[in-house]
This record gives sequence, structure tokens and C-alpha cells, in this order.
Amino acid sequence: MAKIHPHPSMNTCSSSGTTETFTVWMKSLVFHGNGCTVFNSKGDVAFRVDNYQQKCSRKVFLMDSTGNLLFSLNRKTLGMFGCWEGFKWIDSDVRMKRPLFQVRRNRAILSKDNSCQVILRCDKNIKNYYKIIGFEGKSSLKITDFSGKVFAEATQKQSPEGVGLGDDVLRLRVEANVDQSLIMALVTVYGLINNKL
Repeated sequence: MAKIHPHPSMNTCSSSGTTETFTVWMKSLVFHGNGCTVFNSKGDVAFRVDNYQQKCSRKVFLMDSTGNLLFSLNRKTLGMFGCWEGFKWIDSDVRMKRPLFQVRRNRAILSKDNSCQVILRCDKNIKNYYKIIGFEGKSSLKITDFSGKVFAEATQKQSPEGVGLGDDVLRLRVEANVDQSLIMALVTVYGLINNKL
């Protein structure tokens, strides 16, 4: 049980000076719930997403291991297409009235492009653009900037013997000095867009 209930002093929402590898299990720890659970390299719960209403909900919350809200993820519908918006939370309160990021799927007619565009708003005047690159028929993805620099990469997790653990268990590598909670929020949105959560 010590691995399920880590020490509350653990700070997972800041960036780390070293590369961190997480295990993302696309299952909720809540009985009959939808969501996912994220374990750090020590086997402790680092993040969790619990959607108590229904699968593919329009509003989802990303929490740390102790249940503190980190992001609220809201689906915004615009005509035929829509986007997801992420609002950062600090001390159980929304940090900003405008979303910190917006994720929109690339829509090309007759294309098998599974990528998404991310607009990150650090302040009113500066926008950063990132991409979530998915792979057809696979549970893997990369999060990059538009120059191609990789910030995070998820692949199907394998046992030490090389046996795949299933499409719902991912190995997520997050590069050093990257906000891990932001990366987890983007991975969650990508799962929602692709009906995985």
C-alpha cells in the first residue's frame, strides 16, 4: 500500500532537472470510474485523472497524488470541430481566467494524420506552439515544438522480457526542465481526443 499512497511532500507539478520516466495506466483507481493513473519511476502514484461521470466527458480534472487539482480540461465545441482548453489550478483555485493551453486536432480531408496543434499562452503577448504527434494504430505519441525538439515521448510499456503490457499501459519519458504536470495534461487531452479515457 505504500506505493499507492506516496508521501504528500512529493512535488510532481514542477519541472525536474533530470529526465523522468512514468508509467501511464489508462485505468482509474476509483472502482467503476474512468480515467488514468500515472506512476513515477519509484512506483509511487504521481498523477491521476478520474472522470466520475462517463467516458469521454466534456470536463476532466488532472490531480496530483494527493487529489489536489492541477488542471481542469474542458472541451469547447465550435461548429463541426472543437478544441480542448487547459486551465491551470494552484491551491484549489483557477490560476487564470484564460486557458493556459488549447489543443486542436489537425483536420485534413482523407488524411490519417493523428497529430494535434497545441497553443501555449504563458502571458497575453507570447504564444508558443507545440505538436502532439500520434502514430496510426499505436498507443504512442511525441510532444515536440515546431522545430522538432522532443519534450516527451510515450510508447507501449514492455516487461523486462520484452512482452507488451497492453495498449492501455504506456511508458512516458519526460525530458529534464519540462513541466511534468503540463505534459501529463497534454497526454490526457490526447487520450480524450482519441476516446481512450
